[in-house]
Amino acid sequence: MSMAQQAEPAVTTPPAPGPSKQKDGRTAQRPLALRLLARPEVGVFLGAVAVYIFFLVAAPPVRDGSSMANVLYQSSTIGIVTIPVALLMIGGEFDLSSGVAVITSALTASMLAYQLSMNVWVGVIAALLVSLAVGFFNGWMVVKTGLPSFLVTLGTFLILQGVNLAVTKLVTGNVATDNISDMDGFDQAKAIFASSFEVGGVNVKITIVYWLVFAAIATWVLLRTKYGNWIFAVGGNKDSARAVGVPVTFTKISLFMLVGVGAWFLGMHQLFSFNTVQSGEGVGIELIYISAAVIGGCLLTGGAGSAIGPVFGAFMFGMVQQGIVYAGWNPDWFKAFLGVMLLGAVLINLWVSRTATRR
Repeated sequence: MSMAQQAEPAVTTPPAPGPSKQKDGRTAQRPLALRLLARPEVGVFLGAVAVYIFFLVAAPPVRDGSSMANVLYQSSTIGIVTIPVALLMIGGEFDLSSGVAVITSALTASMLAYQLSMNVWVGVIAALLVSLAVGFFNGWMVVKTGLPSFLVTLGTFLILQGVNLAVTKLVTGNVATDNISDMDGFDQAKAIFASSFEVGGVNVKITIVYWLVFAAIATWVLLRTKYGNWIFAVGGNKDSARAVGVPVTFTKISLFMLVGVGAWFLGMHQLFSFNTVQSGEGVGIELIYISAAVIGGCLLTGGAGSAIGPVFGAFMFGMVQQGIVYAGWNPDWFKAFLGVMLLGAVLINLWVSRTATRR
């Protein structure tokens, strides 16, 4: 029998394998808990709940409705500026002059209206223009010179601090402005910037409403608009963002100007709440704004964060500041608590980030 006539051994063809049930690590969907942990605001929300529960136990007056209204009011005065500061940090920059800029806007409105005997709304509008100009200057200097925003805004901080004190003493002969409560337009401005209303017998400041509305608007801008995409892009890598057509210069300058708007708004609230302004105030408050944003999940390196996280960060600051008072503790412990909160938040954010991205 020839080789060609020999029967070849039967070969059994294995059945075609069915679809694999195993997924590539890159495409496997992570558990819901890890996906939630990846959100920057989740960690600070849990921290805010923990701080709230702690002071509920340690400071019984916190349980009263009026006390909680005071906590929310204190939080709102921090949060109104923290929101634009957080957007700026997501965009890769931060502003050390935001604290004294609040006082600059209030001093401008007060002195201009009083010294020139004009309607207070003239001072309010002039203060807005000054605040926008300060923000524009900071942004323009950062973009055009390439200097770190730390150095630029530190210089602006020192300039504004000196101008606030020197000009106020020169114009009024004192370190504080004159009382403007009897001037034209004061009542209307107070109704907008510093009014209050009752909810269930509890007096609630209007700044709480503004704070939450501003946070909602900022969240919508970040998540639903082209401008929000630009903010994340320039914060992540400005050169790559510029290469794909993102207007880096406009985005960064406008973010600094938004911080100016936030400082102006809070300055108007302080002016029409107390009728006068102390020119030496505002120093050190910028660190609270930045810390609240960091606690809220915004990275100092930019490109990551949200507007909701800083809301909880501001609430934690307000809760601690008022909670210490209601607990009857020495208020000197406030800064120590803030330091612990800041370090704790940074460590938690680091752990959450590593846990959420772990395969």
